[in-house]
Amino acid sequence: MLDVIQLPLGAYRTNCYLVAREGASAAAVIDPGDAPDTVLSVLADRGWEAAGVLLTHGHHDHLGAVRGVAEAAGVDVWMPRGEAGDLRRLAAGPYEPGHLLDGGELVSVAGIDFDTTPVPGHSPASVAYHAAGHLFSGDVLFAGSVGRTDLAGGDMATLLASIRRLMDAYPQDTVVLPGHGPATTLGHELGSNPFLEALRA
Repeated sequence: MLDVIQLPLGAYRTNCYLVAREGASAAAVIDPGDAPDTVLSVLADRGWEAAGVLLTHGHHDHLGAVRGVAEAAGVDVWMPRGEAGDLRRLAAGPYEPGHLLDGGELVSVAGIDFDTTPVPGHSPASVAYHAAGHLFSGDVLFAGSVGRTDLAGGDMATLLASIRRLMDAYPQDTVVLPGHGPATTLGHELGSNPFLEALRA
């Protein structure tokens, strides 16, 4: 079982997730947003130490706290290879990720094995992380919506193919923990999300 805390941070209410095994003292930090002090404070309140930072993609609202959290905790950073330049050039605090992902890798952080899946479409090289029935989808799939495709590297057909890949890979009761907004499940979105009508045909 996993203990998951959702922290909506910053002007865009970007969801940062702190993920730990029940009873553990270490947590993975997924998409730390732009409030490193908040992330570190909540970790301390829970008695957790950050064990690593996982990034779904390279948009600035997900990256602002990476340097602050990684340096304070002395931990490594994983992110999509194709978007690592966004972190290296980040105005809020450039940082060199230690591990570059293409999707398909197994990442072990805080005693948790995360399967990675390539999910381009919102951005050119997004990845999703899955562990123990929880899918951290970044900005690919939301409750009742999907990621925008009008930014650089966005494409709706590619995005829908990525969502189909997730639907095929994981059970329908998989909990989706998106980059913005509330949690949902793959089955609920396949059955009711208006943007996924083509996947129901």
